[in-house]
Amino acid sequence: MSLIPRRSNVFDPFSLDLWDPFEGWPFNNNLRSLSDQIRSSFPAETSSILQTRVDWKETPNSHVFKADVPRLKKEEVKVEVEDGRILQISGQRSRETEEKTDTWHRVERSQGGFMRRFRLPEDAKVDEVKAAMENGVLTVTVPKEGPKKSDVKSIQITG
Repeated sequence: MSLIPRRSNVFDPFSLDLWDPFEGWPFNNNLRSLSDQIRSSFPAETSSILQTRVDWKETPNSHVFKADVPRLKKEEVKVEVEDGRILQISGQRSRETEEKTDTWHRVERSQGGFMRRFRLPEDAKVDEVKAAMENGVLTVTVPKEGPKKSDVKSIQITG
């Protein structure tokens, strides 16, 4: 069992086989078939866009979501609030048009779609959601309601 990946082509230093940490273990066949099934359900060229990373932070005034969406235009990204409290961020990156005379040597940039969904907390003002995109980062800001004032009513004691 080696920790160093094996090269599938000695002439291409960037071509590496996937390292299997369970290679040679007795239960390896079950894990391999499961991982192969999962890997084959998503085309390799769409894997990185399907795994769009999103950060969610809460400030005193809002919830802020930041998603990495490099090379996407704002027309290719949708931000929606559905069912009252579900924030949905989705997008689609299309494949470049190919010319019949072109010869591709490597295709590593991803294309395809992604969708991320987040259940917003009760204090979110879903009618005031704002979104902006700059330098491949989508920022969605969901304002929060202020702290609720507790209604204190004095009760007169008789007797």
